[in-house]
Amino acid sequence: MTTTQDQTTAKIPKRVIWLAVAGAVGGFLFGFDSSVVNGAVDAIKEEFALSEAVTGLAVAVALLGCAAGAFLAGKVADRYGRIPAMKLGALLFLVSAIGTGFAFGVWDLIFWRLVGGLGIGLASVIAPAYISEISPRHVRGRLASLQQLAITTGIFAALLSDAVFATTAGGADQNLLGIEAWRWMFLAGAVPAVVYGWIAFTLPESPRFLVFKGKDEEALKVFKSIAPGEDTDRHLREIKQAIEEDKLAGQKGSLRGKVFGLQAVVWIGIILSVLQQFVGINVIFYYSTTLWKAVGFQEKDSLTISVATSITNILVTLVAIALVDRIGRRPILLAGSIGMAVSLGTMALAFGSATGSGDAITLPGAWGPAALVAANVFVISFGASWGPLVWVLLGEIFPSRIRARALGLAAAAQWIANFAITLSFPVMAAASLPLTYAMYALFAAASFFFVMFKVPETNGMSLEQAETLFVPKGSAKNSARA
Repeated sequence: MTTTQDQTTAKIPKRVIWLAVAGAVGGFLFGFDSSVVNGAVDAIKEEFALSEAVTGLAVAVALLGCAAGAFLAGKVADRYGRIPAMKLGALLFLVSAIGTGFAFGVWDLIFWRLVGGLGIGLASVIAPAYISEISPRHVRGRLASLQQLAITTGIFAALLSDAVFATTAGGADQNLLGIEAWRWMFLAGAVPAVVYGWIAFTLPESPRFLVFKGKDEEALKVFKSIAPGEDTDRHLREIKQAIEEDKLAGQKGSLRGKVFGLQAVVWIGIILSVLQQFVGINVIFYYSTTLWKAVGFQEKDSLTISVATSITNILVTLVAIALVDRIGRRPILLAGSIGMAVSLGTMALAFGSATGSGDAITLPGAWGPAALVAANVFVISFGASWGPLVWVLLGEIFPSRIRARALGLAAAAQWIANFAITLSFPVMAAASLPLTYAMYALFAAASFFFVMFKVPETNGMSLEQAETLFVPKGSAKNSARA
């Protein structure tokens, strides 16, 4: 019998690695498109003379599109396949990049960001679903974590390009080759959108989707191409068995259940998604430039700090990828929750000592460096745990026949939570930064107890085994396995 240690050190087929990396490119666009506004937000505010509330809407509106895109992604993926959904996402990214770059007014800008949000929502669902469905069980955690690595790399690329354009032009609101630098920041997104679209045309369809559609021969061909040395017939039997057991359980692809109208596992996915956002991580990536300018840094220095933070995020995601299949999901999530709660609490204390208001806020003495260190500790804690591992779990815990739709609903909830945090931050920050960060710290503490009592370990299990952990005892599905 193969031990967990043997499995974690087993060689991963190169074909599987390539498919996982290619599938995760959608995560790169996800990170890029959602964070590129960071360097542009102040210039946009000045260009269109926006209030704090409208500025928050211009930044956060893309997240409403994300929620709609995530919700629709499940239906598109289940009806037409994972690959067509990727192609649609790439097209939406491309249109949004061009439209936003040439926006002539704030409402025009908001519309194109909404279109980009639809693309982000699609990518946020399809990438983890696709990766989990083509990955061997013993490395699924590492490969599924590539989604978050791609997201963090996209964030880094967006912030770096923002810094380059702003520095070259002498400011985000200055002209560069005939148009403002902030417009080039958005137009740059057209390049990865085209790359993602091209990649989507080279990928095979998910074998699990093919089985759902009765295309067993095509599914076997895909299995043999990605794992030539494994028992592909056994994989096929396991998927077909899972489908039959779902039918016996009366699920038949429905998300409905006895817990407030949904299956309990769907609620677990939704709560994981919401907690991931309610700790306020995207405040760091959407508003960090503005935040550090308020603390006293110049625009150039603030952009540099934001880029450094995004590099830190990439590095700690690599740590998570290395450990997720060795240590397991639960210990990493619990440790991350503690780190986030402590660092956010420190930020609340730091900004509690601030003097002044609005753009004139300052942190006296050592509180400025303390806030900067705490912000990066927060990013490290999140990036090594809740960032990648929530996506891993969302790809594992749902039954096969509802995976895409349940993942879509959980991702939609995540984006709505993200929207609420992003939209509310400018107003809340203007009222009380200490209270704002204290609230995020409370949600980080809540995330610890939720994982402790509601999230079992799924490390080393097949998708079919992992989903049974979240099915109530005595249900038809568990009875069938017994």
